[in-house]
Amino acid sequence: MRRKHIYRLALLFVGLGLVVSCRKDLEDYEEEELSGGLNGTVFDNSKTAFLHQMPGMGADVELKFFVGNSFFNQNWVSAPASTGARDGLGPLLNARSCSACHFKDGRGEPFLESGDNANGFLIRLSIPGEDEHGGPLAEPTYGGQFNDLAINEILDEGDIIVTFEYINGTYDDGEPYQLRKPVYSVANLNYGEMASDVLMSPRIGQQMIGLGLLEAISDADIIAQMDLLDADGDGISGKPNIVWDEEKGYNRLGRFGWKANQPSLKQQVAGALKGDLGIRTFLFNSENHTDNQPDLHDLPDGGEVEIDDDDLHKMVIYSSSLAVPARRDIDKESVKNGKELFTDLDCIKCHTARYRTGMTHELGYLNNQVIFPYSDLLLHDMGPELADGRPDYEADGQEWRTQPLWGIGLIQTVNGHTYLLHDGRARNIEEAILWHGGEAESSKNKFKALSKKERQDLLEFINSL
Repeated sequence: MRRKHIYRLALLFVGLGLVVSCRKDLEDYEEEELSGGLNGTVFDNSKTAFLHQMPGMGADVELKFFVGNSFFNQNWVSAPASTGARDGLGPLLNARSCSACHFKDGRGEPFLESGDNANGFLIRLSIPGEDEHGGPLAEPTYGGQFNDLAINEILDEGDIIVTFEYINGTYDDGEPYQLRKPVYSVANLNYGEMASDVLMSPRIGQQMIGLGLLEAISDADIIAQMDLLDADGDGISGKPNIVWDEEKGYNRLGRFGWKANQPSLKQQVAGALKGDLGIRTFLFNSENHTDNQPDLHDLPDGGEVEIDDDDLHKMVIYSSSLAVPARRDIDKESVKNGKELFTDLDCIKCHTARYRTGMTHELGYLNNQVIFPYSDLLLHDMGPELADGRPDYEADGQEWRTQPLWGIGLIQTVNGHTYLLHDGRARNIEEAILWHGGEAESSKNKFKALSKKERQDLLEFINSL
């Protein structure tokens, strides 16, 4: 048999809390089963599927990984506090820990009813124009992110309101479907009115798996997929986002975030610490409130830097080193058929399946790995229905980075829901496909023209990733 009894043993080991890391055993598998490569794949289909360290990590990094894990999962507290290494929370925030937005290193949830505090949901703010580096221009009073929570007796910034519109449609075979469109607004503002031309973009926290492997893909391999002028005439262009790197002091390729607006995992982590928790780092050492919120200026804090550089580095190692679950059901006939349909519908033109990572990442186990993230990490016009109208460096108001699909079939198992897309509007994979427009309009229409059996096969394939 191609796949030996080791597969069942691997699942047993994971159930006992162990991680399969033997390279010899992994060679019994087809290449694409190992979504995160030989060093970055684990075998776990359970609720803990996203929680594992990469088996190729090595003992020299393991302790740093676990320290980073503790900073990721434990709540921060407001200053002053006896726990000096973890104080400085807020004063404004969206969460008290990273894991509050990425429960079990998985995916956040959208607002379902106004007045609830969603786990892993936020709204980005800006006004027309660009900052000194070409990025979004923050809203003058409420800054770049709306914080609906605060510490102690401090007033939060206000409430998020959501209502829903419903859109009915029909497949070519006559089967009906319905999409749910959220409409977001803010109310009960505690620091004055927002700018009349404010741009708002709702966002859901993404799963954390495989991020270091995405960082290890060479810039050249991403840029090579660019087709700005649609030279091949397939209606799909794809372009990179070129963004400001705070540490290096110049603009370079972005690859993280819904609009690929962060160039590195270090900046992604530091930006989330500031925006979501109000924690200052050496990269972003100002508070997350603005000059137009004077009541917040002289509050106690955790120091000029509220997490030191070494601990920030350990958080980055943790965020870089979460393994990707192996593919499931790869030999199932319907999954094989769905894979062919994925190519026939041109989904593969944006959701690039295979890369070999480069050789320059500081974490050596991320280098020279054959991986299957199913993303080109480029920006694509997704049409007016998914538009947020908010530019972000080179990304315009209709463009989004292609979401990696690895692990998508385990989100329900890990997080108990299947809400997808940037704001969680899609209630499952099928609805996510039906929301595609712009460069993906043709692929969506081909999906709608499939038979019910073919549609199911395609969904089974995507769920196997």
